[in-house]
Amino acid sequence: MKIGIAYSLAPVKHDAADGPDDRYEEFDRPETVDAIASVIRDDGHDVTLLGDGREFLAKMLADPLDFVFNIAEGAGVSRNREARVPAVCEMLGVPYSGSDSLTLAASLDKDVARTLVGKEVAIPEGMLLYEHAPGGPKLHIDMLSIAFGPGGPLVDDRLPFPMIFKPAFEGSSKGIRGRCVATTRPEALAIYQRLLAEYRQPVMAERFIDGDEVTVGIIGNFKPWQMNPDDFIGQMRILPKLADGPFIYSLEVKRDWRNRVSYEAPANLPKTVGMATRAAAISAFIELGCRDFARFDFRLLDGVPYFIEANPLPGLAPVTSDLVILAEGYGIGHPELIRRILHAALRRVGLMEHAT
Repeated sequence: MKIGIAYSLAPVKHDAADGPDDRYEEFDRPETVDAIASVIRDDGHDVTLLGDGREFLAKMLADPLDFVFNIAEGAGVSRNREARVPAVCEMLGVPYSGSDSLTLAASLDKDVARTLVGKEVAIPEGMLLYEHAPGGPKLHIDMLSIAFGPGGPLVDDRLPFPMIFKPAFEGSSKGIRGRCVATTRPEALAIYQRLLAEYRQPVMAERFIDGDEVTVGIIGNFKPWQMNPDDFIGQMRILPKLADGPFIYSLEVKRDWRNRVSYEAPANLPKTVGMATRAAAISAFIELGCRDFARFDFRLLDGVPYFIEANPLPGLAPVTSDLVILAEGYGIGHPELIRRILHAALRRVGLMEHAT
């Protein structure tokens, strides 16, 4: 088969005028694309590198393909940026890996994802703060000034301190720094204003769950009663190496992960908690309409997994991506992980008979 790879490459050098220094945090490096291409070639397919944006469009129109392996994140701050490649593939009638455009857009929008997943899974109390409400940004500043009692909860008791703030349409911990948790009204206002200015999108405020961070990886399009040999569900706990206050799996921590955290895969959790977290991830996978592969982040409190984020397009960088580290804990190396994702997608679209 002729298989194209859609991807977004991080620039070699970041221009400070181009926004925060994590603007391209989700984007891949050439070695990741090369590693994925190598696995697909070894599986017996011809590979075309498609890139993203206009380059992707031009190559899709110039060279008919049988299938697209999609890891493209999309540029900009739109909640639809990850949905562009799947939408084009569907328009051209080319099958592709991963979730469809609706799932990618809904999952990137943290408020929408919370609403969908929250029907079946526990979610932290939260509220969406956005600039273009009637009255403009001043409305939210006034609202926060009134609602955040000094060191206390909101007047409607939905969102007690401490609370965490994050950009509403980002992944890969973009915007989530060590200083994104507020314990007082002035801190909350300052963090909100900074994120609004830097990321030019709504801001999600949530109750901060001070418990273990667990991520769950899913590969396949399984039915709980009928799983293929390549289907996989694994759990990984992220443990801080330094006990210096509440743990935040922030961008600073991820960039220095070897020194800041230990990854425990499989996660050493009480049986009931592990089963609850697995069930919560499966529910999130189903409620969001995910396909082929995904990763879900939870925080544990009193044995209850609280949904934090859905990642239907998780990073696949060798060595550094959470899903890759998780899989390695279960004895699944990077090439085997890519092969399983590819085969899950080909099986779903009826092309598995063309794979070796």
